[in-house]
Amino acid sequence: MEYKIHFAPLQGYTDNVYREAHAQVFGGVEFYYTPFVRLEKGGFRNKELRDILPSGSGCCRVVPQLIAATPEEFRQIAALFYANGYRRADINLGCPFPMQARLHRGAGILPFIGEAEALLNTVEEFPQIQFSVKLRLGWETVDESWVLLSVLNRLPLEHITLHPRLGVQQYKGSVDMDGFTAFYQACKHPLFYNGDIETLEDIRDITSQFPLLKGIMSGRGLLAHPWLAVEYEKGKELSAVERKEMLETFHARLLTGYQERLEGGEHQVLAKLKTVWDYLLPEADKKLRKKILKSNILDVYCQSVKELFRAYPFIG
Repeated sequence: MEYKIHFAPLQGYTDNVYREAHAQVFGGVEFYYTPFVRLEKGGFRNKELRDILPSGSGCCRVVPQLIAATPEEFRQIAALFYANGYRRADINLGCPFPMQARLHRGAGILPFIGEAEALLNTVEEFPQIQFSVKLRLGWETVDESWVLLSVLNRLPLEHITLHPRLGVQQYKGSVDMDGFTAFYQACKHPLFYNGDIETLEDIRDITSQFPLLKGIMSGRGLLAHPWLAVEYEKGKELSAVERKEMLETFHARLLTGYQERLEGGEHQVLAKLKTVWDYLLPEADKKLRKKILKSNILDVYCQSVKELFRAYPFIG
């Protein structure tokens, strides 16, 4: 069976510049998901509106993601997506960040089954959009997703993505594979696995353990090693030379993209590029990474990045 790889959204990282550069250089991803769009004070943030604008390149297949607490919020965001030409959308029931959770958004809505059901039922008001759902096992207990599963099973969903952690864990601790197995066995929709996918072997292990999966969603793993999906597609690891050349091209496109789209000048571009290194190449030499992060001039930063790439694959 051929499994699909989807790129999970991460706020502050997987914006349109990043998605397009990744698709152009690495690929191997069926769909890229936007960071969630939400309502604030009854309106949308300009940053999020810009991020969901359709790309002119056409190389990046994008699914916008919404996060909402009420059916009315859902309706406004779904209508926005439709007006921008999208016919697919993802519903975020997995965000663990307290700022959203306390508003009963993301994983924060999972303990409130009545609210979650009312929100999800809004799917049926938009038959022109294919919806998927991304969720966690619960906020505090796995029972929360189990109770909600009967609602999910009766709705016309494209697929479900499950991250087998609780919201209170955020990204700490271990994934709950027993919880995932129970959900997998009872879920009537195509299911994606998400959580701690960092290597080609991780993908193979999960897909062999759960052969009825539709595929894998990876976020932090692809941010760390952006060649992961294409290696899975090819069925083998790329050589160190191939990875290095792709990394250099990828970074060059990020630089150009942010220079073209950010209006705050060199310092804003530099700040944005530095965020990439929160995840990228965690195995790189710490001194080389520190030199990049301490750069306060774009030219110095670029030279430091070249130095790090020259040292790849970081074998001491």
